[in-house]
Amino acid sequence: MATKRKQKKKEGLGWIEWLRGWMYLIYEMLFQRISASHLHNPLPLPPGLNDLTCIVTGSTSGIGRETARQLAEAGAHVIMAVRNTKAAHQLILDWQNQWSLSGGGLALPLNIEVMELDLLSLDSVARFAQAWNARLGPLHVLINNAGIFSIGEPQKFSKDGYEEHMQVNHLAPALLSVLLLPSLIRGSPSRIINVNSVMHYVGFVDTEDMNVVSGKRKFTSLVGYSSSKLAQVMFSSVLHKRLPAESGICVLCASPGIVQTNVARDLPKIVQAAYHLVPYFMFNAQEGSRSALFAATDPQVPEYCELLKADEWPVCAYLSQDCRPTNPSEEAHNLETSFQVWEKTLEMVGLPSDAVERLLEGEEVLCRYGAHRE
Repeated sequence: MATKRKQKKKEGLGWIEWLRGWMYLIYEMLFQRISASHLHNPLPLPPGLNDLTCIVTGSTSGIGRETARQLAEAGAHVIMAVRNTKAAHQLILDWQNQWSLSGGGLALPLNIEVMELDLLSLDSVARFAQAWNARLGPLHVLINNAGIFSIGEPQKFSKDGYEEHMQVNHLAPALLSVLLLPSLIRGSPSRIINVNSVMHYVGFVDTEDMNVVSGKRKFTSLVGYSSSKLAQVMFSSVLHKRLPAESGICVLCASPGIVQTNVARDLPKIVQAAYHLVPYFMFNAQEGSRSALFAATDPQVPEYCELLKADEWPVCAYLSQDCRPTNPSEEAHNLETSFQVWEKTLEMVGLPSDAVERLLEGEEVLCRYGAHRE
């Protein structure tokens, strides 16, 4: 019996892991403002960002909007990669007017542009990457910020056939990160920043059931969201290992903390009430953007990533909401599952298993989606 038990495949978090995850979440909720009290708001960014080119996904609302605006005001060239291009153009007009009125207009206008990207379509992701790579210019920072948490809603699938949380929060950013490697190599030293979530601490990934349709686990939006965020950490950790130090590309995950953004509109009434009762504990979008901005601009980040690589640490760099390194969940350290997530993800997004190695060698890699769709 003992032998059989050892061989049995893990089908979820153990109750101790589950309880530890929830304790961490509650602690984060109650004490995040105290632990981040040393940070200024907005976060002061280092000088010399004028030469930086940054792509920020989902930058028309919430954390992404703050991230894009602050990078642009610090002088960076920002590409808003968004589904709603009209809203993005309107934001740029508003920001430019505010910038001029505040006295910043004495300098050059904000250097922002808009490109269409719909993470619910892997075709759109592949086309975006192809259009950007075709410029043959450098990319210094990719911030995979866009995400969804459809709280309380029934299970939905993209037109590509994947559960929406898994596609938007993990599969599409993973595809984008790999396909943009040629531009990130040109921009080296460069960074891939994945805006993650403390919710990954209660996540579990079954690589044989990424869509949560087998019936082994009951689907809830919490299951969909937390597992997609854990998958993102696991994939990032393997990508971190696959990129040699000489490539000059860092891979990081950053938790914004527990932030009061548009997601609150989808919450059940009782949870919305709790949201309104504890505004002191919640971060606003500007506070929530600090960890991603720090990950994207702090000069010590590459050194930290290299240190982890040299020590063969099992997970990628993970920054907490207080802009300090922290440890992802116990399950995120499961290397066997991480490599399974890596292989399954590449298969699902239509890339060959050796895509990263070939792109690093300067070879062309065909994706099942986008212009090269078969």
